Amino acid sequence: MPMTEQATGAHHPQPRPRSGGLQQSATEHVTGAQSLIRSLEEVGVDTVFGIPGGTILPAYDPMMDSTRVRHVLVRHEQGAGHAATGYAQATGKVGVCMATSGPGATNLVTPIADANMDSVPLVAITGQVVSAAIGTDAFQEADIVGITMPITKHSFLVTRAEDIPRVIAEAFHIASTGRPGPVLVDIPKDILQTKTTFSWPPVADLPGYRPVTKPHAKQIREAARLITTAKRPVLYVGGGVLKAGATAELKVLAELTGAPVTTTLMALGAFPDSHPQHLGMPGMHGSVAAVTGLQKADLIVALGARFDDRVTGRLDSFAPHAKVVHADIDPAEIGKNREADVPIVGDAREVIADLVQAVQKEHSEGHRADLDAWWADLDRWRENYPLGYELPADGSLSPQQVIERIGQLAPEGTIFTAGVGQHQMWAAHFLQHEKPATWLNSGGAGTMGYAVPAAMGAKAGRPERAVWAIDGDGCFQMTNQELTTCALNNIPIKVAVINNGALGMVRQWQTLFYNQRYSNTVLHSGPGADATGPSAGTRVPDFVKLSEAMGCHAIRCESPEDLDKVIEEANSINDRPVVVDFIVHEDAMVWPMVPAGTSNDEIMAARDVRPDFGDNEE
Repeated sequence: MPMTEQATGAHHPQPRPRSGGLQQSATEHVTGAQSLIRSLEEVGVDTVFGIPGGTILPAYDPMMDSTRVRHVLVRHEQGAGHAATGYAQATGKVGVCMATSGPGATNLVTPIADANMDSVPLVAITGQVVSAAIGTDAFQEADIVGITMPITKHSFLVTRAEDIPRVIAEAFHIASTGRPGPVLVDIPKDILQTKTTFSWPPVADLPGYRPVTKPHAKQIREAARLITTAKRPVLYVGGGVLKAGATAELKVLAELTGAPVTTTLMALGAFPDSHPQHLGMPGMHGSVAAVTGLQKADLIVALGARFDDRVTGRLDSFAPHAKVVHADIDPAEIGKNREADVPIVGDAREVIADLVQAVQKEHSEGHRADLDAWWADLDRWRENYPLGYELPADGSLSPQQVIERIGQLAPEGTIFTAGVGQHQMWAAHFLQHEKPATWLNSGGAGTMGYAVPAAMGAKAGRPERAVWAIDGDGCFQMTNQELTTCALNNIPIKVAVINNGALGMVRQWQTLFYNQRYSNTVLHSGPGADATGPSAGTRVPDFVKLSEAMGCHAIRCESPEDLDKVIEEANSINDRPVVVDFIVHEDAMVWPMVPAGTSNDEIMAARDVRPDFGDNEE
């Protein structure tokens, strides 16, 4: 497989030798399995999420002797992969998961695809059938290298035990540099059992892998010229800014230029929500000001973002009058969806730092944009169409209010993970995103079931932080078995189940576009049931009883009067996982919304409410 780079800026420390753990001299004979564990120690791995099975079993024996590598025994390999992703996103280090061959390996496919879409540094280590049996359809054989090739940054099939240290070093280097991403290492059982020698550091052999991190000076100068002459500029910030550790530089650039800032779903926390220049999140469920600001812009400065369909809406109608400066560490992203007038390949931190200097030089020469008229428009849109919600007339819990209060009552520095659906969008809107690495979610793949295992991984990596998973009752039923893992491994996460008794986002589409025909979206009762909320007699499963059976403290909240008391009770318990079943109104919807396949000009601030922008711009 050619070693081409894909990407969105990253600053990750290179693997460094570590002492301790399995003590073997460089000349002493070890097994391939011992060499694997020692290699993981040397690249700095402290946590592995996985499940043993026949072909990976040789690696589990020497892991018992390691004083540096902690193994967390999950209940499903998908949980291992998402936990490794949550660990990586919360710590900035490479996440590691491990599985056996066949179904063990294929259960990692979803989290690997998820990590690939969201540029998360991940190394997945899988066992494989013995070398002689490869290609014979042996028991639990699957060509996991072939299966995952389209969704990994690179894949290795180890054919010689002596290659294990080099392959592990290369895997961690590839995963964590350039555009971060998942790397698969597949090792046949006989290679793990073979006698070999261990030496460190190995000699890396990656002649075709040279990520470009330093931007071209001419492109930087041209971008600065456009920024200082634009009348309606917008900084369109993507997850690459977080991957690059460039949030401080971004704040300097934003305040220097005075331009408005939009942060994508993957970039929330890269620029403080409370900053007066922040317009919010763009896209299908973005704020009116952010969506409209991009549509009306005459210059878009895209930093570590990829012009994906959730942001652009119908691509041929997106920001029709804007010139584009597109900076990304992955050259394949530039021009892929939207032609760039100024393409800049480079690491986001270096790009933004150079842009700051170039803009300062333009200012010193008297070139400074007048954005007063632009901000007058933006402020009018913000004032006329703020994010908000109405409390249910029947006195039931508002899901938006639940999520907002969780954020307001959470301890300083709390890390939030989210599943996928309505609760994810409400969390994006109504949590206050002020700092990097405190908002983890599945953006590109939109993986239901992400929240609980990702929260487990984040808490394992940052045990000093409070970690809340904001989940839906649909997502929760996909991966809640990892609460058992949390209970048995002293990983006390907190889970808010936003329980509306339905697959909420799908139900919203059925309400809006399918004449309220709720086909197979009701979760709390059987076929033919109506779509009324989950009453006490129809709770299947009962999330409180289920959570208690898995070793958690569980609470149910149905009344707004109890909301703060319940959240404070959850925050006060830190010796075991906590699950709160919030019974919320089933008809709440996510607004704003751009209907799928339409132009961002068609944004709806609420049902049947299309903004009136009151202007006659081009």
